[in-house]
Amino acid sequence: MCFDTLIIGGGAAGLSCALVLGSAKNKPFAQDKRIGIITHQKTSHLQNALFNNVLGLQPGTLGEDILQDGKIQLENLYPHIEQIENEKVSSIEKSEDYFTITTNAHIYKSKIVVIAVGYTSFITLKGLENYIEPHPRSAIEKDRIWLKNTDHLVEKNLYVAGSLAGWRSQFAMACGSGSHVATDILTLWNDGKQTKIHDKV
Repeated sequence: MCFDTLIIGGGAAGLSCALVLGSAKNKPFAQDKRIGIITHQKTSHLQNALFNNVLGLQPGTLGEDILQDGKIQLENLYPHIEQIENEKVSSIEKSEDYFTITTNAHIYKSKIVVIAVGYTSFITLKGLENYIEPHPRSAIEKDRIWLKNTDHLVEKNLYVAGSLAGWRSQFAMACGSGSHVATDILTLWNDGKQTKIHDKV
């Protein structure tokens, strides 16, 4: 199964990235792209989150509800994006033209990969070892990590989003980071022309 972009992680950053990519479905440069997201969420910090300080969210909103509602939103608005559930990625291998992503159930290939999983030191994705460093914006005693990157780009066609990209663990930051990566990918698909997608009334 081969994708143009495969997102790994169904938390705030991963789902935001998928929503923005999905919203470009009618653009000529994106309409034929195959996009997938592996929505493994068990390690998302949203599982235990309660939101009172996020613009646009009703105070008292639970993170676990956002996780489920986000997948439903993605399915309802952009069903062309393939949601892969109940699979956990074990390794990512780079070849000349694509990445090979191995899960506990299948093997996928993708031209572009977005890593949007949590930033704990227990990350078990083989193939990323050379990029792991102590997190620059987290307390040392928490033993958090990041994937060393420049503006979300780890290496050519390999992106990282959310707290694993070096941002603090704030919901709005994670969403913005995922959206940032999505617009970079859309810009790449649009022959380098700066691209963003807005819906208007």
